[in-house]
Amino acid sequence: MPRTRARRRREPLRTPPPRSTAGLPEHDRSVCPPHLVTRRQLRALGLRPGGHDPVAVLRCRSCAYRPDQACIHPTRAWLWDTTTALPKIPMTLDKERALDAAMAARSTCPACRRRYHYCLPLRTIGSCLECHDGTPADPTTYIAPAEHLLAA
Repeated sequence: MPRTRARRRREPLRTPPPRSTAGLPEHDRSVCPPHLVTRRQLRALGLRPGGHDPVAVLRCRSCAYRPDQACIHPTRAWLWDTTTALPKIPMTLDKERALDAAMAARSTCPACRRRYHYCLPLRTIGSCLECHDGTPADPTTYIAPAEHLLAA
């Protein structure tokens, strides 16, 4: 007896919700006010949001053809106001030392004590690939451990 094919239901097309006055204001790329910038533009200006939430949404290019609908695409961007932004906090030596210690913990193999130039899969494997299964590591990807830690 031949098997009949099960018919799949077509999912209804999702239409973006209409623009409403309750959400954040949306701006197209060509008509965005100059005081509203993205997160990267804030960083380039030496500023940070300072605890403020975004004040508007930068619509993607494809939504410029549909001005009556809200932009729900992942290519949209949040916009912050430069008048409420604060200056970036400068990096101090203590912060840099703490970040280096954290990165050293993520990139040092606990078995062979080599420090790699990338983060190791310590949660899943627990060591570097060479210690785990014998896969040879390229000597340019790690710093060999010091023989002794004495200054003289």
